[in-house]
Amino acid sequence: MLGLAQERGELEKVHDDVQLFLEIAKNRDFKTFLKSPIISLDKKRSALNAIFSGKTTELTNKFFDLVLAKKREAALPGIMAAFVEQYKEIKGVSTLKITSAEPLSDAAIEKIKQKLIAQKAITTNVDLSTVVDPSLIGGFILEFGNELYDASVSRKLKQLKKDFTGNLYISQIEKR
Repeated sequence: MLGLAQERGELEKVHDDVQLFLEIAKNRDFKTFLKSPIISLDKKRSALNAIFSGKTTELTNKFFDLVLAKKREAALPGIMAAFVEQYKEIKGVSTLKITSAEPLSDAAIEKIKQKLIAQKAITTNVDLSTVVDPSLIGGFILEFGNELYDASVSRKLKQLKKDFTGNLYISQIEKR
């Protein structure tokens, strides 16, 4: 679908269609509906047409029909997510996810981005998401490309615990 969308000059429109689909696919009932072997293909086709008709391009609608004809509708969310990844690769967009114990300031986020750009770990065109996870205690986790950099306090504490439990001298002291 991506290649055909590029050929037709509809890549941005189809990308918007995919984003719409992924937004709807966040609904658990919708995913269950797609996966259900009990619901007929005609009902699934009718439902997809009702949801997306007039909101998506002809190419996207035909793609839905093709996937339904091949009985692969349960794979649609994964297919669409893969489309987004390929789209980002074509457009040179890097994905960066920052998980921190507390909300980071815009200046701190920008400093992290600039450091990664300087190291050529990400491009200047960044799709950024931030998550707050108090269980980290402190520090942060960076996810970009196929990389994971964990500088959280909780990971460091787990590593210390592991180091101490494997230490011969510590285990002998605990026996006494």
